[in-house]
Amino acid sequence: MRNSIGRVLEASRFCVGQIVVQKSDGCFVLSHRDDETLNHLQIFRSAEDAIEIAKYDDAGNYRPLKTAPNLHHGWRLELDTLEALMRALDYFYPGRLAVLAAWKNGKLQTTSLRETLDRQSGMYRVAAKISDSQIDNLVADFCRSNGGCLRTILWKRDAEGAVSSTKLPKEKFDPAYDQVEALPQPGSTIPATVPLLCQEACNLLIAECRKMVKGE
Repeated sequence: MRNSIGRVLEASRFCVGQIVVQKSDGCFVLSHRDDETLNHLQIFRSAEDAIEIAKYDDAGNYRPLKTAPNLHHGWRLELDTLEALMRALDYFYPGRLAVLAAWKNGKLQTTSLRETLDRQSGMYRVAAKISDSQIDNLVADFCRSNGGCLRTILWKRDAEGAVSSTKLPKEKFDPAYDQVEALPQPGSTIPATVPLLCQEACNLLIAECRKMVKGE
């Protein structure tokens, strides 16, 4: 995985979700994008510190969806090696580096929402009864970058290739766009952005499908 994305992560300045990474004197410095120019941030120096940093939002609420745009502020993480950087980013955004590596190598397989729903069992089996119009509304709300999730959606609604939601902008499905700023990468003034790719619907979205079907 390192060989496929190492060059990207060794850039002098880039963003991953709400995090900006800068290379300074051979070290990697991470902070919230909103805090890049601030001083007096709380300093951390271990990749494992990312676990606690990512756990709660600014109000102290637990963050079940790590790619939600509610990463808390006020910290600075200083790391000495690329390996430590990769570990930290995997704590902030679990599994996204591996998905990115597979995508860059042309080996990423996506799963349609209908297929994901059809393989559910137990209390979640009923989620497969959700209608296309309900999916259209639910995905537009739950997965939107502004207040929902910062992942770029690669999966389709069904085996026929229908878009997951017609109510989301086309940029939501394009890895070339920065989901935080909603801007294209080429020619922009923002740092290069490492996309957070979504290859299949997450468990939280499946749970929301179940709630919608049951009218909860």
